[in-house]
Amino acid sequence: MVKQKTIKTEISLTGVGLHTGREVKMTFKPAPVNNGFTFVRVDLEGQPIIEADANYVVNTQRGTNLEKLGVKIQTPEHVLAALMGSDLDNIIIELDASELPIMDGSSKYFMEAIEEAGIIDQELNRNVYVVKEVISFTDEASGSEIMVMPSDHYSVTTMVDFGTKILGTQNATLKTIADFKTEISNARTFSFLHELESLLENGLIKGGDLNNAIVYVDKEISESTMESLKKAFGKDEITVKPNGILDNLTLHYPNEAARHKLLDVIGDLALIGTKIQGKIIANKPGHFVNTQFAKKMAKIIKSEQRNYVPTYDLNQEPLMDIHKIMAMLPHRPPFLLIDRIIEMSDSHVVGMKNVTMNENFFVGHFPNAPVMPGVLIVEAMAQTGGILVLSTVPDPENYLTFFMKIDNVKFKQKVLPGDTLIFKCDLITPIRRGICHMQANAYSNGRLVAQAELMAQIARKQ
Repeated sequence: MVKQKTIKTEISLTGVGLHTGREVKMTFKPAPVNNGFTFVRVDLEGQPIIEADANYVVNTQRGTNLEKLGVKIQTPEHVLAALMGSDLDNIIIELDASELPIMDGSSKYFMEAIEEAGIIDQELNRNVYVVKEVISFTDEASGSEIMVMPSDHYSVTTMVDFGTKILGTQNATLKTIADFKTEISNARTFSFLHELESLLENGLIKGGDLNNAIVYVDKEISESTMESLKKAFGKDEITVKPNGILDNLTLHYPNEAARHKLLDVIGDLALIGTKIQGKIIANKPGHFVNTQFAKKMAKIIKSEQRNYVPTYDLNQEPLMDIHKIMAMLPHRPPFLLIDRIIEMSDSHVVGMKNVTMNENFFVGHFPNAPVMPGVLIVEAMAQTGGILVLSTVPDPENYLTFFMKIDNVKFKQKVLPGDTLIFKCDLITPIRRGICHMQANAYSNGRLVAQAELMAQIARKQ
């Protein structure tokens, strides 16, 4: 298990947005566990928050654009790629404009800022989605395709073919995220001359210059176009190099275009919201196919998490039997509602209860059709979580556990005599000052029967 990561201290960068031409100050700030990547528009009233979520993608023309409740974030993909390339989990990104700075058109300066801020491990383990079967998305209009297949680690391969002689066919591969900084992060964005003309005519790339985008000259430049380019980029002279690139930019790699497309894939797939263990292969990737695939992956992951039922060997020696449980918890029958603790770590605990017809509550709760009361299932989950929080003190027998809050309670199936209940509680935030905030799920007969967010606190007995 890998711990979640954030940065040690905040750090700021200033630049201009590629399309808006507006100067923007961007600040990376440490974020708590399970925060993920979130953008904060500090220039707007209320400082609204927009999560890096594929479901907020509204436009992919010349970049990925997010919008939530009318609040926009433009071209975040290079920053998100840097966060993923730095192996981070939780970051707050404050902005005083809608579009993130383009810098040199790569992720290089964002990576350097993160490195300067420093990276630290956090208290909870990282959630990783392990790919078990091939998942793909194809854009029929463009022929672009992206897929992920099972693998023992995360890797990305991109194959690029724009049907032009000047660029040709290119491939790029990132074998491990640890190589992102040295092999991918400084690959700059690029455009073809015919695209550049269209963008200029439509008032875009106001923040572009010949230092933050590679321009491939795929057509003859007319005198009028040359004059427009000089004016747009504030240059007295513009030339075409022998390798077909506008002006004096030198390629970092012969396949820099494919490497930048790989960078974009990593940044766009950060919008899934969960790290992936699998091999990603993208053929002719672009922001549309990338983000559509991200939406599909996010939906699959959410569905699997919702329907996931953990399995445990109930024949194995339990971590704690009823005697050890009673030595820690103050509860006693008939209100002691767990029989065993199966496993426990710093961030989760699993308990078990055999539901029998002899339970006291069946005497009055539908005697002719006995059903375990839902409130007692919640109480049993809380007692299981109580074991986790009491295990953090050296003398648990001197403490009591009290509810502070119960949220998002759902009962999905009836629990009947003869059922075996499994309770799994995972910390939402680390335990601090004896306060435990956890996601609790109850399972029986291979199905989720109840769930709730619980907050409890232990207090020393008076």
